[in-house]
Amino acid sequence: MVTERNWAGNYGYQAPQIAHPASVAELQDLGGSARVVIEAPVELARYIAAKGSITVDGVSLTVNAVDGAAFEVNLIPHTRAVTTFRGLAPGTRVNLEVDLLARYVDRILQK
Repeated sequence: MVTERNWAGNYGYQAPQIAHPASVAELQDLGGSARVVIEAPVELARYIAAKGSITVDGVSLTVNAVDGAAFEVNLIPHTRAVTTFRGLAPGTRVNLEVDLLARYVDRILQK
């Protein structure tokens, strides 16, 4: 299991796992940073929560908002500059890994 601390000081718990394909639905340039809406597979939606962690193409990000299976993240200029996100556009395919703790909580609540 990998514990990562992102720029905001939040910890996300992602473990090596199979990534789930998704696609970029919207990208809004905000003058350096970008607001990105990603359409996740419906079966992953239950694990995605606002202010939670999600890994997109290997980069741990904080979820800003959720609407059904779609969720929003913000990419700061540094992240856009040093990752493959600099070429992101609507329709781009990305790989998602959801927070491991969300999976554990879901499993516990099902019992």
